[in-house]
Amino acid sequence: MTTENQVEQDQVEQIKEENESLKKPVTLRCKVSSKGGLSVYGMGRFPVTLYKTQWLRLLGAADDIRAFMAEHDDELIVRLTKKEQEQAAEEEGE
Repeated sequence: MTTENQVEQDQVEQIKEENESLKKPVTLRCKVSSKGGLSVYGMGRFPVTLYKTQWLRLLGAADDIRAFMAEHDDELIVRLTKKEQEQAAEEEGE
């Protein structure tokens, strides 16, 4: 194998590894923001950031939010990330 072919093969392997890492499910990560808020990453393009009291209020209302979502299920849009869309397409194809 020539050096050029080896370089190409190495690049193909690197791309395959990168593609595999993209297939892993996105996990939620928490971080304290510079202003003291709690930022949750992994929900979308930007983090969701609230202060502690806001998170506690939101979490305390979780049952009410779930009930509201159930009542309005037909009105709510399920938006998948590009990765989730690809994963769903792969699962349907299996």
